[in-house]
Amino acid sequence: MEFAAVEQGIALVTLNRPERLNAIDGSLIDAMDDALDALSGGDFRVAILTGAGRGFCAGADISGTGKPWVQPTSRVDRATPAYKTNYDAQVRLADQYVRLYELPIPVIAAVNGVAVGGGLAFALHSDIRIASEHARFGSVFIKAGFSSMDMGTSYLLPKIVGAGAARELMLTGRIIDAAEAYRIRLVHKVVAPDDLLAASLAKAREIVENNAFGVWQTKIGLNAALDAPSLRHAIEIENRTQLLTGFTNNPAEAAKAHREKRAPKWDPL
Repeated sequence: MEFAAVEQGIALVTLNRPERLNAIDGSLIDAMDDALDALSGGDFRVAILTGAGRGFCAGADISGTGKPWVQPTSRVDRATPAYKTNYDAQVRLADQYVRLYELPIPVIAAVNGVAVGGGLAFALHSDIRIASEHARFGSVFIKAGFSSMDMGTSYLLPKIVGAGAARELMLTGRIIDAAEAYRIRLVHKVVAPDDLLAASLAKAREIVENNAFGVWQTKIGLNAALDAPSLRHAIEIENRTQLLTGFTNNPAEAAKAHREKRAPKWDPL
């Protein structure tokens, strides 16, 4: 894993096992935990998640190299049944995706290549997805002899592309190209491979231009509203969020900056 501050407030997180198309093993899980800790610390406004080399993330590493993805990174107690060890490891990885989804800052997935299985899940748990023309997507868990019910896919994919498209992708396990991903609204934009980072940075800068409190509240508020059981519940979340933002100086500053034809000077978060 590579972690870098590419601009003020913008972090670049790179999955870095290019020889395995950035497949998930114990070392990648450990490194992602460290990256999530850094992104939660308040030093960054937006994160860009991408992959090194030709792939974004090829899902679980089942090659037998490195640490097996199904094993916890701590020492395994030989008295512990295998199903408990594997379950604990499954939960640990799934919880990591939840951490990514619930980060207080937006995450842009810059999908540079194959994003299947757990790699698709990394993209789904991000807020915005920008794809290279070389990107490929698939819920391929079912092709490995499991179900497609894994790593939050059954929850997020239908919300993003609709239940019908999600059912077809999850039941067949087929891999789609970037053009189809854009057509079904899985990704927001498709660009030439050499333009991927620039496009992602441009989108990150658009977010950073806004006030940090408003971006933070929009991120967590959207997550809450998506789970709201009714319009009334969602509106109550909005009402409370807008009331909170009104206690900052940002609305008054926005109006003043508009009158003075200048960029706003937002309150720090």
